[in-house]
Amino acid sequence: MSVAIAYKQLQAEVEGHLKRDESMGRHTTFRIGGPAAIFAECDTLSDLHAATDILEEQQVAWTVLGKGSNVLVSDDGYAGAILVLGRAFRSHTVDENRLHAGAGALLGRLVHAAFATGLSGLEFAVGIPGTVGGALGMNAGSRDVWIDGIAESVTVFRPGGGLQRLRGSDIVWGYRKSDLPARGVIVETTLRLSEGDRDRIRLAMEASLARRKRSQPLSLPSAGSVFVNPANDSAGRLIESVSLKGERIGGAAFSDVHANFIVNLGGATASDVVALMAMAQERVRDAHGVELTPEIRFLGSFGEA
Repeated sequence: MSVAIAYKQLQAEVEGHLKRDESMGRHTTFRIGGPAAIFAECDTLSDLHAATDILEEQQVAWTVLGKGSNVLVSDDGYAGAILVLGRAFRSHTVDENRLHAGAGALLGRLVHAAFATGLSGLEFAVGIPGTVGGALGMNAGSRDVWIDGIAESVTVFRPGGGLQRLRGSDIVWGYRKSDLPARGVIVETTLRLSEGDRDRIRLAMEASLARRKRSQPLSLPSAGSVFVNPANDSAGRLIESVSLKGERIGGAAFSDVHANFIVNLGGATASDVVALMAMAQERVRDAHGVELTPEIRFLGSFGEA
């Protein structure tokens, strides 16, 4: 693996912005993380094609990052390349009852674009941070509604294989997951919405946002839900039942608002977060015989959480 050679080649082939040893604390909602060896903004499909070819050729590990809302980066950083979808992937258009969007578009902007044109179906996503690509990859949603219900098609880029347009029915969707990350880099989608009354859409958005404000610690940096809810139970309830709500290690703590959120109180490290996660897993396992599965995506070198 030659990061130095890869970076030099990227400088020659990629038009988007490039950085070496970029702090990932600047690019995650947790505000935690050491440096990425390479940070590359791919402004066009040509950039993405060139970047992945170069990184594969130089055997440099790489991953695509949206707004970093479900990610914990190691304190030691990430030894590979972080690719961010730039300018050409951030636009959206509305065509009758379909919303076409690049994977780098902010989900919040799509929610308001749908509202502005009187289209219903995205109200559940109000207040969800991140990009539409990230939302599709993890099948983001609320308690009862998920993005899989409106995803008509998703286009992925396969390094060495080009573009592939998938119908929503071709994708394997699950709770907080899909098979899209394994099929390529998500580059665009078409969401199928329906005509609606703007006043009702607005009320639904306000109600959804109010629920999030009541039940989630939106005022402090976090990565969203830490663990996947077990079948027929709640990770937050289980963590609270073993007296960990509010428990703190270093600068990280289980939220007083929702126990399945770990918040950065200031100066938290990835090690602090992992220690809290391990504590919760052990106590819940001992008390209830339930194995909590992390929902957070780990980047860099970690032990078992």
